[in-house]
Amino acid sequence: MDRLNFKVFQQFWTIAKPYWQGDEKWKARGLLFGVVLFLLAYTGLSVILNNKRGVLISALSTRDEARFWQTVSIFIAVLVVYAPLLAGYRYLRDRLSLQWRKWLTTRFVENYFSDRAYYELTANPEIDNPDQRIAEDVRSFTQESLTFLLVLVESVLSVIAFSGVLWNISKPLVIFLVLYAVTGTVVTTFVFGKPLVRLNFEQLKKEADFRFSLVRIRENAEAIAFYRGEDQESNQVKSRFLEVFENVKRLLIWELNLNVLTNAYEFIPFILPALVVAPAIFAGEMEVGKVTEAQGAFIRVFFSLNVVVARFQALTTFGAGISRLYSFAAFLEQEQDSEEPTIQTIEENKLAIEHLTLLTPNRQRTLVRDLSIELPEQQGLLVMGASGCGKSSLLRAIAGLWNAGEGTIIRPNLDQVLFLPQRPYMVLGTLRDQLLYPNPELEIEDEQLQKILEQVNLGNLVDRFGGFEAKQDWSDVLSLGEQQRLTFARLLLNKPNYAILDEATSALDQANEELLYEHLERIGTTFLSVGHRSTLAKYHQMILELSQDQTWKLKQPLEEVQSGK
Repeated sequence: MDRLNFKVFQQFWTIAKPYWQGDEKWKARGLLFGVVLFLLAYTGLSVILNNKRGVLISALSTRDEARFWQTVSIFIAVLVVYAPLLAGYRYLRDRLSLQWRKWLTTRFVENYFSDRAYYELTANPEIDNPDQRIAEDVRSFTQESLTFLLVLVESVLSVIAFSGVLWNISKPLVIFLVLYAVTGTVVTTFVFGKPLVRLNFEQLKKEADFRFSLVRIRENAEAIAFYRGEDQESNQVKSRFLEVFENVKRLLIWELNLNVLTNAYEFIPFILPALVVAPAIFAGEMEVGKVTEAQGAFIRVFFSLNVVVARFQALTTFGAGISRLYSFAAFLEQEQDSEEPTIQTIEENKLAIEHLTLLTPNRQRTLVRDLSIELPEQQGLLVMGASGCGKSSLLRAIAGLWNAGEGTIIRPNLDQVLFLPQRPYMVLGTLRDQLLYPNPELEIEDEQLQKILEQVNLGNLVDRFGGFEAKQDWSDVLSLGEQQRLTFARLLLNKPNYAILDEATSALDQANEELLYEHLERIGTTFLSVGHRSTLAKYHQMILELSQDQTWKLKQPLEEVQSGK
C-alpha cells in the first residue's frame, strides 16, 4: 500500500510540477500564500470562538450577567472579522484552482494537437476518452488537489492551535486522541485502499464509455435509422450501463464497510471529552463551560488527525483520476523512439516517391512495395485499385500520418498542400468558417465567397441559411454531396500549390464532378486523387494502379480507357 501511495504521489507531482515551477510559478505561489494566510487567520479566530463558547456556558451556569454580555460582545466582534476571512479564503482557493485549471487545460490541449497526437490516439485503445480526461479529469485534478492540500494545512494548523487548548484541560486526552487517530488511519488505508482505488479507476472508465456510446448514437442517428439498428444500439448502451451498474454495486459494498467503520470510529469524539472532564466538573475544580471548550477542541484535533479516514473515499477517487491523467500526459509527451525503419520525408517544391515500401501502422501487413513515382507540376495523378490495396494509406503516408515502412517521400511543406479526406469535415461555426477552413485568417470579401459557392453549384446556401454568419450543424443540414462541394470550395479559395483528394467526389454526379475538376485544373494546382470511378481518368495525366499483391503499375489515361476499365 505504501508503494501504491508513493506511485500516486509521483504521478501527481509529475503533472503538478510544471505549473508550480514554470512560467506562472510566482503568480501561483502568491495566490497560494494568500490562501494560507487567510487560513491561518481564520484558524486563530476559530480558537478564540471555541474558547468564548465555553465562557458563555460558564457565565450562564454561574449566572454572571456582566461576564456573559462581555463575552457576547467579543464573540460578535470576532465573527465580524471571521466571516469575511472565511469567504475570502474560499474565493482565493477557487480562483487559484481556476487559474491552475486554465494553465493545465491549455497544456493538455496543446500537447493533444502537437505532432497529431489526437490522431495517434485512435490507434491506442489504452488511452480511452481523451475528451473526458481533458474536460473532467483536469478540473477534478486541480480542484481536488487544492482541496486536499488546504485540508492538510488546515489540519496541521488546527492540531497546533487546539492541542494547546486540549493539553491544558487534559493531557491523557491528547495522548489517547493521537493514538486513536493514527490507528484508525492505518487500518483504513491498508484494508480499503487498494480495492477502492481500483474500483474508482474502473468507474471513471466505464462511465466515460457509457457516455461515449450515447454520443455516438447522436452523431450517427441517421445511419442507425436507415439500418433500423435501434435494438442493437439499445442493447449496447444497456450493456455498457450494466457494467457501470455492476461496478457501482461493488463500490457500494466497500463503501458500506468503510462507512460502518468510520461512523463507529467518529462517534467517540462526541462523548469522550465529557467523560474525561466530568470528574473535575463534579468536584468543582473546573467550570462547566470547559466541557464545551474541551469537546470543541477535541473534535477539531480529532478530525484534523483523522483527515485520511474522513476523506478516504474522495481520496481513492482522486487517486484514480490522477492515474488516468498521468497515463494520458505520458502518452502526449512521449518521444517516438523506434528502432524499426521508418519512411523518410524530405521537403522540396515537388511531389515524388522513391522506393517506398508502405506497411500498416502495426507493421503486420505490407500494402505497397518499392514504389517510385514523381508527379509533374500542374498535372494530376489518379490512384486506383481494389479496396484495401493501400490507396488511402498512401495518402496518409504523404501527409505524415503513417511512417511504418521504408523509402522516401518528397513533398512540399504541408502549408502548401490541402487534403480533402474521404469523409468531408464540417467545422463548428459559421458558413464563412466552413469556407475558409483551415485558414480562418484569410480576408475575403462576401462577393468573392459567393462567387466561389456559385462555381461549385452552391450559390443558394447564403439565402437558404441567412448569410455567411449563419451557424448550423453543417454535417446535419447539408447532404453528403453538398458537403463534398463545400470542401471543394475551400480548395478553390485557398488555391494551394498541391491538393490531395481521397474520393472527394464520390457522392457527386458526373456533371458536378467534371465541373469541380475543371475548376481545379484552371487554378493550376498539382493534384493527386484516389477514386474508383473510371470517369475520373480523363481529368488526370497519369494513373497509378495498386494491386492486392503489393505490386503497382503506372499508366496513361488513354490506356485506362482502351482497357475498358
